Amino acid sequence: MSATIFTKVDHTLGSLMDAIELGTIGLPEIQRPFVWKNAKVRNLFDSMYQGFPVGYLLFWENGAAEASRAIGIDGKQKVPQQLIVDGQQRLTSLYAVIKGVPVLRENYEAERIEIAFNPLTEKFEVADAAIKRDKSFITNISSIWARGSHLFQIVEGYIKGLSLTREVTLEETTRIQDAFIKLQNLLGFPFTVLCLRANIDEEQVAEVFVRINSEGKKLNQADFILTLMSVFWDEGRAQLEEFCRHARRPAAGQACPFNYIFKPDPDQLLRVSVNVAFRRARLKTVYSVLRGKDLETEQFSEERREAQFERLKSAQSRVLNLQYWHDFLKAIRLAGFRSEQMISSQAAIIFAYSLYLIGRTQFRIEEFDLRRLIAQWFFMTAITGRYSSSPETKQEFDLRRLVGVGDSNGFKAILREICRTTLTQDYWEITLPGDLATSAARSPSMFAYFAALNLLEATALFSNQKVADLMDPALQANRSALERHHLFPKAYLTSLGINDPREINQIANFTVIEWGDNTQISNKPPAVYAEALGQRFSGRELERMYRHHALPDGWEHLEYHDFLQRRRDLMAAVICEAYDKLSAEGSSERDEATAVLPVEVLIETGESELIEFKSTLRVNLHTGQKDPRVEMAAIKTIAGFLNTSGGTLVVGVSDDGEPVGLAPDGFPTEDRMNLYLVDLLKSRIGPPAMLYVHPRFEDYQEERVLVVECQPSRSAVFVKDGNVERFYVRTGAATTELTASQIQQFTKQRFSS
Repeated sequence: MSATIFTKVDHTLGSLMDAIELGTIGLPEIQRPFVWKNAKVRNLFDSMYQGFPVGYLLFWENGAAEASRAIGIDGKQKVPQQLIVDGQQRLTSLYAVIKGVPVLRENYEAERIEIAFNPLTEKFEVADAAIKRDKSFITNISSIWARGSHLFQIVEGYIKGLSLTREVTLEETTRIQDAFIKLQNLLGFPFTVLCLRANIDEEQVAEVFVRINSEGKKLNQADFILTLMSVFWDEGRAQLEEFCRHARRPAAGQACPFNYIFKPDPDQLLRVSVNVAFRRARLKTVYSVLRGKDLETEQFSEERREAQFERLKSAQSRVLNLQYWHDFLKAIRLAGFRSEQMISSQAAIIFAYSLYLIGRTQFRIEEFDLRRLIAQWFFMTAITGRYSSSPETKQEFDLRRLVGVGDSNGFKAILREICRTTLTQDYWEITLPGDLATSAARSPSMFAYFAALNLLEATALFSNQKVADLMDPALQANRSALERHHLFPKAYLTSLGINDPREINQIANFTVIEWGDNTQISNKPPAVYAEALGQRFSGRELERMYRHHALPDGWEHLEYHDFLQRRRDLMAAVICEAYDKLSAEGSSERDEATAVLPVEVLIETGESELIEFKSTLRVNLHTGQKDPRVEMAAIKTIAGFLNTSGGTLVVGVSDDGEPVGLAPDGFPTEDRMNLYLVDLLKSRIGPPAMLYVHPRFEDYQEERVLVVECQPSRSAVFVKDGNVERFYVRTGAATTELTASQIQQFTKQRFSS
């Protein structure tokens, strides 16, 4: 027979309670959130009272049990000889009732468990207001075992109270006395304890736990370390619990960890402390070290345990530093993530906090630089789901990259290099659009897109309110200010024969919109509501809005699946643009291209690839008549700007920059001239291209001129010339028509994304 890894020890309820109170059994105090309902505690006492078995307990011998004193165990006289592995909630229930001490609920509110008992019916109940008024109950059985209590006095008092409501017979008196004695004698209730030997490791302990307790919560390394903290550094665990409690609710008039982004649990903050203290992500090794175990000799040492706990204490003091905590959360907000609903990976935010603390407290990186670096890192890990599987292994790998780094420049270089090699061009153009092809409700790529809208200071679709303001989690109303909107409404898609929710709820079919507009849109086709709501804005405003919301030209008229595919590519481009802005590595070319320059500057600069002058819009100055060739010259120039890098056409100025004015074109008003130009362009190059064309009128040397700003189009623009469609680009200061083969090559390069 192979040797067992456990011994069987018999206890009574009373001996267990005394051992816990003395400290020889390491129950993690009553500071860990207690998850049992009071009714379950009532049932536990009822089962014991009826003489039913209530299961065995699983303990683990403490390898340093021979130590002569405890570390940080308030009120305990002994170092625990045994640590509780399975049965903690049962023992917490029993200890709380027998000793009359409060427990902390999952919301971190303290509560005493009051179990009532009716000695006549021998029934247990959870004490409520009605039972507390009922003289047939003793409303809190904790009084039976309280220090200094006398059972006969309790019985006498109970009978006297009951007699005030009715007559108590002699036979009932005997039954009452017997019931109270039986209740008090529960201290002799037998328990079987299986005690695992000290020389087995935590993986074996976890396996034993799972094998014998299939319904229980699977133990992890953090559970073991938190148990050790309760035994050897109870104050530290209490600090973690208190921090997490205050992170869930604001404290009026005083600093606290409350925030709208992340409400940590103690085991999560513990991981941060371990990362900072030991540069380790795998808790298995850290647990052994904290037990005082020499990994080579397998021997336990109290001195070693104390030294390692000192490192943990130092790290935890930084983890719980409110200034560091809130400065770190500013980095998460800088990355565009405004609320906990946007956080798809808590492992990512935990590890980002670890890196923040290492950068700030060990490498002394200036806060301004560190905040942007951590924001960039978090954005990368969040969008890629870097820690969604095997988080400890991947975090261990990332921490190992920091080994040997001696200064802040090295720290920053490592993190930026990881970001750069992760977010490659292939990622933006292939991987990310593929990740967006999903209907998953909590996709990291979807939250990254919303974060990008915040970073780019985008407004909600068809709104002048910024997405970041509408996403403010501090705003509370009956309805959210911002809602996810189906660009192609569900009922509309159903009418097209598209009924699969996985198709309807594709991420690429969603954007954010104010709830009032969402209600107004209802189930209208996109071609209907887009035209109506788009009239609120100028062409420049609408173009910027459509660009941020990744809407392809003419999106409202596209076939649905074609729309999804094209929008995924554009969404990926928007996310990339936001990341570039965040990492300070992005280009400002778009800003330069869209800058509004005064007409004096344009004319002084002269004609170039980006600027062209035309004396008139429609009239030939030599003949004084309207000339289609003059119109075509203006149209070709605008199309060339749209297809290339954008540019500005100035009408009313000769080639040499001399003012001609608008009079030769013979329009009665500037509004009529503007309308003529818009109608001309719509008929010759199509309405979608008008998003990138922005006419305005200005004064120049006592004359009025028409300035037509053109931004680079996101799709190819063709000019209708009778039955032929022509394609123009800018080459230097001229407009050039391309051949069919040239068009194919040019558009593949220019509009491939």
